[in-house]
Amino acid sequence: MDITFLGTGSAWGVPEINCDCAICCEMRAQQERRDRTSILLSEEDATLLIDCGPDAKEQLTRNNVTKIDAVLISHEHNDHYIGLDELFVYKRVLPKEDFSPIPVYLTHETHEVVEARFAYLEKLGVIYFVEIEPGKWFEQGPFRIFPFKTDHGNFARGSVGFMIQGRDCSGNKMKVLYTSDFAEIPDMPSELVGCDVLIMQSFWLNEPVDNRPSHMSFQNAIPYIKRLKPRKETFLVHMGDADRVPGDPANHMAKKYEPKDPLRPPHGKHPYPIPGSQAQWQKTVDQILSDHNVPHAVTVAYDNLMVRI
Repeated sequence: MDITFLGTGSAWGVPEINCDCAICCEMRAQQERRDRTSILLSEEDATLLIDCGPDAKEQLTRNNVTKIDAVLISHEHNDHYIGLDELFVYKRVLPKEDFSPIPVYLTHETHEVVEARFAYLEKLGVIYFVEIEPGKWFEQGPFRIFPFKTDHGNFARGSVGFMIQGRDCSGNKMKVLYTSDFAEIPDMPSELVGCDVLIMQSFWLNEPVDNRPSHMSFQNAIPYIKRLKPRKETFLVHMGDADRVPGDPANHMAKKYEPKDPLRPPHGKHPYPIPGSQAQWQKTVDQILSDHNVPHAVTVAYDNLMVRI
């Protein structure tokens, strides 16, 4: 199985338009960007797209994705489904008899929102919606998929993560756990523990005083990583720019959140520095894991990263 990280950024992508905060400035200085988070799983000739946001056209083009066999939509926020119209091109470039509508899997609550915007794609035979239920396995091609309920606030009542079972390059069964956007996993199913690969949201470094958007910080992700016990590796995605960098005049911006109790070394006085660039993120994560004796490999994913499992 191959995992391609089509995008690894938050709802507006980073760096953000018209933003001169320290994080966005650092990313521009390093010529880095993160599109909205989206993942592509590939096994032999089968593909599975997880979330389809507003950057879908560019993401699929630059990664030369020639077909999409199915789509999983994690929840009803625009940055996770508003790019579905871009899938029309896969029908347009084929003879009519050679194209089959693409199944789009989503919960009932998410379906109600997404269908209101994209019912025409179903009528035109581009996609068809399939409602799924948290806690019930279903199959799509070579993949077995287990959706599970996640808490992403009152404006994403259909929010789910996915456990996807496929096979590694040696033909052995393996499981990829994708959390999507969430603040917690209520009544966490036992099926999630002991996955092979964990793909975890990390919107902030530090948990904020007021987690209004119901996102996961790396600070709160650490206990989840310990509890989920991924056998091989954890990848961080959905990185944002909402942490306050000490001394940054842009900390007054509405998007900046006051940290509750910033991560710091054991017995240390000063919190870890807020990362901006890819290299800074990985260095900070590595240091935190070492200082706090977290025995799991964690990689900060970046756009277009492809990992063969």
